[in-house]
Amino acid sequence: MAVFAHPDDEGFSCGGTLAKLVALGIRVTVVCATNGDVGEISDPSLATPETLAQVRKGELRRAMTVTGVPDLRFLDYRDSGMEGSTDNQHPNSLRQAQEHQVIQRLSDIINEVRPALVITHDPTGGYGHPDHIAVYRLVTHAFSSTGPGEGGATSLETGGPRFLYYSCFPRSVFRKMWQAMLDAGITPPFASQDADSIGTPDDLVTTTLDVGEFVETKIASLKCHRTQIDPEGFFTRLPKDVMRELMSTEYFTLALAQGSEEGADLLAAL
Repeated sequence: MAVFAHPDDEGFSCGGTLAKLVALGIRVTVVCATNGDVGEISDPSLATPETLAQVRKGELRRAMTVTGVPDLRFLDYRDSGMEGSTDNQHPNSLRQAQEHQVIQRLSDIINEVRPALVITHDPTGGYGHPDHIAVYRLVTHAFSSTGPGEGGATSLETGGPRFLYYSCFPRSVFRKMWQAMLDAGITPPFASQDADSIGTPDDLVTTTLDVGEFVETKIASLKCHRTQIDPEGFFTRLPKDVMRELMSTEYFTLALAQGSEEGADLLAAL
């Protein structure tokens, strides 16, 4: 079960891993906490601020069809926007939701699905988005409150939550990506932030997966999020070989292993 804040977070975070799990015959559930209401609109013919939430939900449905994920859930909170924006105060935003209610909703899904592992944002939120950080915190509480499941340390059969992973972007990878953009004459996203402060410290990464076999599926899935793809941005302008290299490896922190699983690393076993 993968839980992320906005449509497209799942693809950039662990789209290759999701495709790999599907290819292995593993049942995968994706949960999206918000509808991405205040995201970008790359082309005004695709959406308006009033329709963006519904359009982005449709984009995520198409993306999951490409990835092969049959079970997609929406919590339907409003996007809270970046820290300090007026969207933080919207009554329907994730920021304003009662935490215990969100945790209960997530726990209910975990108890229904009984996933062996759960993947979500890491404590940094990648680049500090408040919704990413909130989802990390809420999922961690929900995972811990459901109790450990049963199963072998290398088994992905259902039986209840045993492993919690944070999908992360090592700081060294961010620096490499920024340099590739600068070399290609592209202004990096989050250019106002210090590249050395974005992402997860490298020494916190526990698990690195080669998803090169599924990188084309990952890229095709991400392209479904058309409203979020800037025609002048890195996704469209980076050379294809550079894009493939950057997207062919995914990184995780093994945060919790419940029950008898201490010391095991289920994703690494893949």
